Amino acid sequence: MKVMIVDDSVIMRKAIEMTLKNQGMQIVGQAADGEQAIQLFQEMNPEYVTMDITMPNMDGLTCIEELLKIDNSVKIIVVTALTQNGIALKALSLGAKAFINKPFTVEKVKEAFEKIMAKA
Repeated sequence: MKVMIVDDSVIMRKAIEMTLKNQGMQIVGQAADGEQAIQLFQEMNPEYVTMDITMPNMDGLTCIEELLKIDNSVKIIVVTALTQNGIALKALSLGAKAFINKPFTVEKVKEAFEKIMAKA
């Protein structure tokens, strides 16, 4: 499985990368904001994307919409520190497949990916 990680925090990108690699997933790219994510997405064509919400230049909600315009089959998992239900509902209504709160556990990430893969 090809995965792209989108988060403005280098530390968070590395934590997500290590978690996913330990699950046997291939990380094909990492972006620090939504604009970078769109460019990288078009180049790498990942099957899955982990998406932060609060980022400079383009936020995660806008990026979700843009990525799904490019490829509506991509599976997006939101990983964010924003815990308001409204944000989660908005992300899911835009097309995200799962929502994980930061700080996350390896188990939460694994569960989210298993849930999405089971529906595929």
